[in-house]
Amino acid sequence: MSEKRRDNKNRILRMGEQQRADGRYLFSTIDPITKKRKFVYSWKLERHDKMPEGKKPDLSLREKEKLLERDLANGISLSGGDMTVLELVEKYLEQKRNVRPTTSAGYKTVVNVLKRDSFGSQKINHINTIDAKAWLIKLQSEDGKSYSSVHTIRGVVRPAFQMAYEADLIRKNPFDFELHNFLIDDSVKRDAVTSKQEKEFLRFVQQDEHFSECYDGMFILFRTGLRIGEFCGLTLKDIDLEKRTINVNHQLQYVGNRGKYIEKTKTEAGTRVLPMSDEVYAAFKRVVQNRKKPKVEEMIDGYTGFLFLDKRGKPMMPYQWEKRFQHVVEKYNRIYRVQLPKITPHVCRHTFCTNAAKRGISVETLKYLMGHTDISVTSNVYTHLKLEDAQREMERLERIEKEMKKCAK
Repeated sequence: MSEKRRDNKNRILRMGEQQRADGRYLFSTIDPITKKRKFVYSWKLERHDKMPEGKKPDLSLREKEKLLERDLANGISLSGGDMTVLELVEKYLEQKRNVRPTTSAGYKTVVNVLKRDSFGSQKINHINTIDAKAWLIKLQSEDGKSYSSVHTIRGVVRPAFQMAYEADLIRKNPFDFELHNFLIDDSVKRDAVTSKQEKEFLRFVQQDEHFSECYDGMFILFRTGLRIGEFCGLTLKDIDLEKRTINVNHQLQYVGNRGKYIEKTKTEAGTRVLPMSDEVYAAFKRVVQNRKKPKVEEMIDGYTGFLFLDKRGKPMMPYQWEKRFQHVVEKYNRIYRVQLPKITPHVCRHTFCTNAAKRGISVETLKYLMGHTDISVTSNVYTHLKLEDAQREMERLERIEKEMKKCAK
């Protein structure tokens, strides 16, 4: 039987532990995740040992061994700080489950950025806040990425580093800061258009020889506040012209590597039944009457009879409507001196929400119509209202109060 190894204080050393000639302790083991050998060092074997004179305070070797055991139990690589930024982000994304295809596509974009960029190959324990900010500035100023793109990338990298921090792999999260303090926000705010701009846009669409076929769809988007995926997913079964309701319980989406697919509404609150105004009812009635039934109805994930079809008889996708809105605005602005702002399906939704708030619809009712889960999202619309909107609301309330006083006499 071989004699057990001991340190210079005659203490038995465990498997993987060694004491070097200079007195420093060493522990080594194989990382089961990366298959690399991991080394940790300390001048102390046990917590109560004294640190040699002139050496910086540090954990003992066996305290560090316990940390490694904890990381292993949590599925974190023992190589920890030796991981690259790319490896850390990939490890973080492995833990994401049941994400939407659009979200998954966004994750892949971030991974591809890190694969191409030298920042992705840097060790996470070498990254500090200065390095993190410098990289994000480079993405915008040199690589030409928009503020929103950089925001999205940071939105993945930041929680990945937070995971590493919470696992004691790094001392602090170098991405724990706000972007707007040092990056230029070049994102275009999707504000609501004015009533005059909405009317002018719809008038132009209705009268244009090429775009008039889009009129009813664009009108419905302006007057219902539907998300574009919800709108594209509408089928004949979802429209009840007798009860004048719109049943919203799914979305039609498209992702390059997957193609067309049906998914649930964005939130549970997104599943709702909307009432039709008289004008919206008339628009839907025209859409149903004018819909040319294709020779073969395309079925997507069990859904068929889509309401809005392209010239090939295929269901129109969100990106196709985005393009049509873009082309309308571009043509209008080539003709008229007073220009229209950028108008998208989401601008239609924002416009509907803002107009509803101006008409005095309660925030709770508006929350339901918009399919918002968090009432604060709906409430934010009210902060966009201007002084004249507040004045009109006060005048409306005063008129109601006067009428009530008259009735009481």
